[in-house]
Amino acid sequence: MSRTGEIVLGVISAVFTIIAIIGVSFLVVSGSAAFQDEAINAEIQQEILNDPSLTGQDAEMVVQFLDVLPGMFSTFGWGFVVVLVISLVLNIVGIVAVMKNRKPKLAGVMFILAGLFAGIISLTSILLYIAAIMCFVRKAPAQLTDQDEYYKSV
Repeated sequence: MSRTGEIVLGVISAVFTIIAIIGVSFLVVSGSAAFQDEAINAEIQQEILNDPSLTGQDAEMVVQFLDVLPGMFSTFGWGFVVVLVISLVLNIVGIVAVMKNRKPKLAGVMFILAGLFAGIISLTSILLYIAAIMCFVRKAPAQLTDQDEYYKSV
């Protein structure tokens, strides 16, 4: 029995995950660089301190938060990249397991886990969920026995 559909869905979702890893990595690197630029930080802090709707204490709290923001942005960004890499590894394990119809149940479990790590509701995870359902539901056609051949000819 051919498992081409599951393999194709797995490969497409792996490509989407690789694109997401590259995109998020680029955002983290460029975002961290932008947060560390002193000219941008000084301008933002000046605008916050000049805002008439904020009291002095509120403005100081926002400025202190802006000092912590680059570290948080970098930490959460790289954490998201690690989660996407885990999703990619699980996806590749699922693709290898489903090739030549070796272990479709294992592949289905790997596809579901990869979908959860890729984002619960994203295009990548939806493709992985469909591949997992196909792994669980599709069965090999039944082989006819000699007795079945006898009854079929009668």
